[in-house]
This record gives sequence, structure tokens and C-alpha cells, in this order.
Amino acid sequence: MPTSSQNDILFTRAQITTPGGVNSPVRAFRSVGGTPRFITRAEGPYFWDADGKRYIDYIGSWGTAIVGHAHPDVVAAVQQAAASGLSFGAPTEGEILIAEEICKLVPSIEQVRLVSSGTEAAMSAMRLARGATGRTKVIKFEGCYHGHADSLLVKAGSGLLTFGNPTSAGVPEDFAKHTLVLDYNNPQQLEETFRLAGGDIACVIVEPVAGNMNLLPATKEFLQTMRRLCTEYGAVLIFDEVMSGFRVALGGAQALYGIAPDITALGKVIGGGLPVAAFGGRKDLMQQMAPLGGVYQAGTLSGNPVAVAAGLTTLKLIQAPGFYEALGGRTGKLVGGLTQAARSAGVAFCAASVGGMFGLYFADSRPGDFAAMMKCDKERFNTFFHLMLDAGIYLAPSAFEAGFVSAQHGDAVIEATLAAARDAFASLTD
Repeated sequence: MPTSSQNDILFTRAQITTPGGVNSPVRAFRSVGGTPRFITRAEGPYFWDADGKRYIDYIGSWGTAIVGHAHPDVVAAVQQAAASGLSFGAPTEGEILIAEEICKLVPSIEQVRLVSSGTEAAMSAMRLARGATGRTKVIKFEGCYHGHADSLLVKAGSGLLTFGNPTSAGVPEDFAKHTLVLDYNNPQQLEETFRLAGGDIACVIVEPVAGNMNLLPATKEFLQTMRRLCTEYGAVLIFDEVMSGFRVALGGAQALYGIAPDITALGKVIGGGLPVAAFGGRKDLMQQMAPLGGVYQAGTLSGNPVAVAAGLTTLKLIQAPGFYEALGGRTGKLVGGLTQAARSAGVAFCAASVGGMFGLYFADSRPGDFAAMMKCDKERFNTFFHLMLDAGIYLAPSAFEAGFVSAQHGDAVIEATLAAARDAFASLTD
């Protein structure tokens, strides 16, 4: 008789004490089917599951592991910090150092507040915008994810000025009614919304390079229109760069587009694998935060010294000469090779990348908005996902999540991935 997989055993056990057996829903493999892999260790571009199988990892802790898993410099920094104490609930010099580094690398950020998660960063940025403007209405875009704060778990309403509808049980209608959900990459709709309700809008929050409806970059016209309208109507422009920050360029997506938001939410890379996130922006806005102003936010583990050590070391490593050129080159080689492999097999497929992020689309052309993304062939992706997983290639377990390449994904790793992909695409047409 075949022996049970350790992954199956662990998943069965986890479901007894944890809802769905996981602590974040996408990990459950519900979208693609099958048993989630329980990871035991990681190094460089690889991780290993509970059965001892090695995978080339293309989620990288959802973008965090930009320098690769268990980078020796990051590990050493964590060990040194941990030896001095794990948490103090009092200020440390490390908090100053990482704040200085963030402000140096992202010029739109004059002051910054550290938190522990991307949800906290986006939620706090939105609260600050409301406090600063005295307004309540928020604009977000269909398909963009900004964490699980109540006001942001909202889908589009039925009309231009119809407030959004909750996308999660437990979110009161009264919370969602302040959120307007518009179409991503639709500057005309944004213009019309501001014309009708601009004086009531506290902020616009957007992923300038969306990664939670697969990879979908904003058009420059879309972001420029957003910046102009926010300035004209006195609304706050929030860039959610939790995923794209330091992932697509050293200064984030805002550096690529040449557009300065009023507030930026950051996460993932700035923690180097540990829980650090941040929100920051113009000094006049940030000084409305307590203890200087009336907008309250706090957290016992904000600026945790061990997490800050990991993040600060990572931020130093990504400033090495040629780092982003090499990262973008590797990612471009991956998506180019995947596209060629699919074309050779006659599979409707395309791919794209921005910096160290990439997207895979089972469609004839690249989607430009949420509605087009939803038309991609999800079932074909699911089949491809499992073919690649069986071959030791771990892609995001969802057709609607971006992928990530690290500095440790060298030519041999990319070629091994493409070899597996050629076989997988061929199987799709058998």
C-alpha cells in the first residue's frame, strides 16, 4: 500500500485546530485543488516540503524574499538582534535607521510610521487621509487588494455613485457605504466620479502595479489622472506598494511612473521575511498622527527590533550596483521563455513582468482590467499549476496572483523552470 504523504497528514491535522487548515486562505489550495504543501525549510530560490521534495519557489513569501530565502547576511542580522532581546515596547535605534533608509529611497516619504502588516499600513493610511481631510468617502478599484480592513473588503456597486458591497461576511453595510469601487485603468470613470462627488472624497487608494488580480500594471494616464484629480479636489492619493515597493524598482512603482503619492503603504520587502510594514508620506500629513495630532494608531510590536534588523539588512542588499537590472533580466527571461514554450505548443497564453514581479495569463492577449482578467482560462491554469508542481516548480496557487523572482533565481534555475514548462504546455494539448 502507498504510504500517506506527510503533507496530507499535516493538512488533516491542521484542519482540526485551524479554520481550513491554514492561516491565510490562498494557502489552502482551494482555488487550484489538491493538498497544500507544508514547508519545512528554504534556501536561495528553493524550499522543501514535509515529504522532503524540493521546489523552485516563485512566490517568495509573496514577494518578500527578494534576495532569496535565508540570505546569510539577513540571518546573521536576525541572530545578532535576537541575542540582545526579542521585543522591548520602547524605541530603538534600529527604528530610526530603517525609517531613514525608507525616506532616502522613496522621496515622496518625508516621515514614516512602522507597523506589522500590510493591512495595518493601508488601514492606517486611509484613517489618516480621512482625519486630515475631514471627509469619509474612499475610492478603491475593482481587483485591488489592500488587506482585510472592513472598509476595503468591498466590491463594486451597481452604478457610478453606488457605494460598494461587502465581499466578506462580518463587514457591516455601514462600513462599505463609504467606499466607491471603480474600474482599474479607467481614467474617464475616475474623472466623472470626481466631477460628481469630488468634494466628499477623502482619498483614492490604488495598487500602482496590481498583484492581487494577477500582475496588472496601471497605465501612466490612469495614475496621472488620479494625481491631478486628487490635487485639484484636495483628496489624498495613497499608493499601496506593499507588494510593488522595492519589488519593481528601488524606489517602487512610483519611481517607475514618476508620480508622487501623498501617502505610501509598504510591506513585505522592508521586513526581509519578518513582520514589518509601514506607511509614510508628506510631513504635514504624517504629523497629524498621535502623539502630535488627533489620528490614532499604535502597536506593541511595531518596529520590533529583530524584524527591523532583517528589513534594514535587506534594504542594504538591494542597493548593490546592478541589482535591479539583473533581477528584471531574470524575470524577463522567465516570461519570455514561458511565452515561447506556450506558443510552440499552440496554447493560448501570454505573460508579462515588471521588475521582479510577473504574471501568467491563459488568454490570447494581456488583460488590462479586472473584468478582462476574470475571462482568463482558470481551469487551464489549474492544470498547468499541478503539472508544474509535480515537476518541482511552485507557482502561486491561484490564477489571480502575481509571481516573484529573487536574486537567487540564476540561469540554471530559470532554464529548469522552462524545461518543466515546455513539458507542461505540451501536456495541455495532448
